[in-house]
Amino acid sequence: MRLGSGTFAAGCVVIEVLGVALFLRGFFPPPVRSSAGTEHLAEPPAPEPSAGATSNWTSRPPPLFSKVVVMLIDGLRDDFVFGSNGVKFMPYTTYLVEKGASHSFVAVAKPPTVTMPRIKALVTGSLPGFIDVVRNLNSPALLDDNVITQAWAAGRRIIFYGDETWVKLFPRHFVEYDGTTSFFVSDYTEVDDNVTRHLDKVLKREDWDVLILHYLGLDHIGHVSGPHSPLIGHKLSEMDSVLMRVHTALLSQEREASSPSLLVLCGDHGMAAHGGHGASSTEEVNTALLLASSAFARRPGDVRQTQHVQQTDLAATLAIGLGLPIPKHSVGHLLFPVVAGRAMREQLRFLHLNAVQLSRLLRENVPAYKREPGFEQFQMSERLHANWVRRYLEDSHSEALLSLGSKVRRQYLEALRTLSLALSAQGAHYDIYSMVVGAVVALENPAHCSSRWSELDLLILLGTLGHAASLGASSFIEEEHQTWYFLVSTLCLALGHDSCRNCFPGDGDAPLHCSHTEEGFAGAVPALRNKNRHCDVPEAGQRHRGPSSLDALRGREKGMVLASPWLVLGCCRLLRPLNQTGVQWAHRPDLGHWLASSDHKAELSALAALCLLAVFALAQRRCSPVSRAALALGLLGVYCYRAATGHVLLPWQRDSKGVSKGIIEARFVYMFVLGILFTGTKDLLRSRVLAAHLTRKPVGLWDIHGGLVLLAALLLRPHNLPVLACSLLVQAVMASFVWRPLRHDAAEVTAMHYWLGQAFFYFQGNSNNIATVDVAAGFVGLSTYVEVPAMFLTAFATYAGPVLWASHLVNFLSSDSSSGSALRHACFCYALICSLPVSAYVLLVTSLRYHLFIWSVFSPKLLYEGMHLLLTAAVCVSFVASDRGHARP
Repeated sequence: MRLGSGTFAAGCVVIEVLGVALFLRGFFPPPVRSSAGTEHLAEPPAPEPSAGATSNWTSRPPPLFSKVVVMLIDGLRDDFVFGSNGVKFMPYTTYLVEKGASHSFVAVAKPPTVTMPRIKALVTGSLPGFIDVVRNLNSPALLDDNVITQAWAAGRRIIFYGDETWVKLFPRHFVEYDGTTSFFVSDYTEVDDNVTRHLDKVLKREDWDVLILHYLGLDHIGHVSGPHSPLIGHKLSEMDSVLMRVHTALLSQEREASSPSLLVLCGDHGMAAHGGHGASSTEEVNTALLLASSAFARRPGDVRQTQHVQQTDLAATLAIGLGLPIPKHSVGHLLFPVVAGRAMREQLRFLHLNAVQLSRLLRENVPAYKREPGFEQFQMSERLHANWVRRYLEDSHSEALLSLGSKVRRQYLEALRTLSLALSAQGAHYDIYSMVVGAVVALENPAHCSSRWSELDLLILLGTLGHAASLGASSFIEEEHQTWYFLVSTLCLALGHDSCRNCFPGDGDAPLHCSHTEEGFAGAVPALRNKNRHCDVPEAGQRHRGPSSLDALRGREKGMVLASPWLVLGCCRLLRPLNQTGVQWAHRPDLGHWLASSDHKAELSALAALCLLAVFALAQRRCSPVSRAALALGLLGVYCYRAATGHVLLPWQRDSKGVSKGIIEARFVYMFVLGILFTGTKDLLRSRVLAAHLTRKPVGLWDIHGGLVLLAALLLRPHNLPVLACSLLVQAVMASFVWRPLRHDAAEVTAMHYWLGQAFFYFQGNSNNIATVDVAAGFVGLSTYVEVPAMFLTAFATYAGPVLWASHLVNFLSSDSSSGSALRHACFCYALICSLPVSAYVLLVTSLRYHLFIWSVFSPKLLYEGMHLLLTAAVCVSFVASDRGHARP
């Protein structure tokens, strides 16, 4: 087997995938853990410290609240409650915040800001690993020590309604539950009605101790319409009325209860400017937290400011409130305002229990724990506390007790903050052995230097290496789209220069064209050249003087050759303002937001119709007649689907009345997608079996490409249809007037496909931020959540740009080459050019593993690179499959 073959390249990519997987195993560390088991309810609590005296406080403190209701609103960022939105749409909640018996906080979540890791943080007090963003799709049972398990083990009766993620995490803990699908983001009404319909009955009952309500509608509106949608206000008003019902019911029941109840209003994460979440922007990490109880009654003139706390602090607070052990993995500390109204001895007792738990966790995770400032502060606090207890037992009415108790309390609070920060920093533990081995495996790519380079080869090589090097800076990762915009613009200018030089050669300068491809990217494997004079697609590496293919072109065609690079440059420039992405300018309004607003639905409708017509004209050119008809009907179905969902208008419509989920229309389109893919696959297999007897070129690959185009048209947001149309236009222009006339070799064609695919990935509005993933695309045509189709559709919609450009590359080289050498070496080039950034990034992340932004910037990019590597493996397999049956002379 030759080194440059497609099979070898595919094997290299598979090995690199395994290496990156091993690296990820070592890079994403396990969270801070206690060595003790999870079932420690029967363990006696730490006794109250005393200096020589005998304390009678050796048991666990009793519960502070008889009932606890946790009302979790998915996507409830802080300004929805504490900002102008709260004043306008949540008047009852605003009253509780400003004048009621409550304490309000801004709870800061850690990335990844997706639901399952945040639920784990709320109930365990720990920092879930970043890899939990993947487990969020199918949550396993939670085995870590947590408040829910502690309450269940203590015999507390827990009822749950809402997001079924809780049911997956706690499969046997609820005496009654009703789960709703969290991933079906098109539903924002029924998903909340299924929770609220239980309230009237359950609030009148006395057979429960903890009630958990998880509302999903607000988050779903954000995913579909964004945080500025009019639907947000309606949903906040609905949630405010629910909160009022729950709160008034709890107050009426307190008259017969021995202790007060507690109502917790919180969010699991916030909502980014475009409605998604998952990253670390302020809008995504700042969530509202409100604790309401009659125990928090205000005195006249008591003005309470909203404090910033950590989301992990809620677990310790709930444990203290329910009279349970603090979860052993918790890195949070007690929200002191909750116990500020208790007697001094009780306050110090609660703080001491929390400090003991954190110090034990520190002792088990930090070898040099004795030198930690937090541990030293804890020891000092415990000694002061012991002196206070001794004085209290000697004379509980001493005037010095209050001042000494205040000093002990301040010391404890400072120790808790320091211990919590130290433990939170322990999340950056790495398996260096796995990382090094994985990096070595990932870097095993063959590459050699060539002695001859064209100007375009140098541009592609330097651009690819420069991009890989730029991934070492967090700002370049956040704004990577700017890198690709610059590289594609530079490529267009270089192609414009190349076309001018070929059309108008100077004196003594004959036009340059390429000969044959028998090496990798930019002449990477010169020793493996095999000159084949029968290739229609030129082979890479060697440029020589000779008659140019431009001599056979007429004036109009030559003019198109000259104009094509500038046309491509213009298309790319027009697409840039469509979607603001990245971090620095993502908050600014863009054309996409303007088109998606309800005031410009007519403009969006006209644009969508024109783009769908352009998509059909460009995609059907080389398809079979059957596929052409299916493509036309499918694109018509796409428009009908968007009209059914209220995004665009039909010609006879004036408004969006009768809006539905469009399930029937979307499934109508899926039928044509599957039909086109089946037709293309059948033609492709037939051409492989009957290659010697065919009188026409097979069109199976082009049919498959057309099916993928139709699927992309269905899944992309309506305002992104210009991206799809321009992508097909650029492909057609480059193929007809750049790559063929200028006889670019297979390596250059492959590299240009990769660059343009990356640029169109960002033209869609994607970024290296998890929040830009459009999860709504995963539920087009689905009436309920089905994991595998939803994951596939979401991934395809995210990577539609690179997928379509990779598909076009396979088609272009397969149809324009009479031998398999171009395919084999294009496969090798594609594997190399895609693997280079991944390999470089693995090394960079290893060296930057203690960087300030390792979890907020570098880790999401690592997940994107892993997904891109899987895409690369799929493309290489496609190359190999196309090459296996390629007709040879």
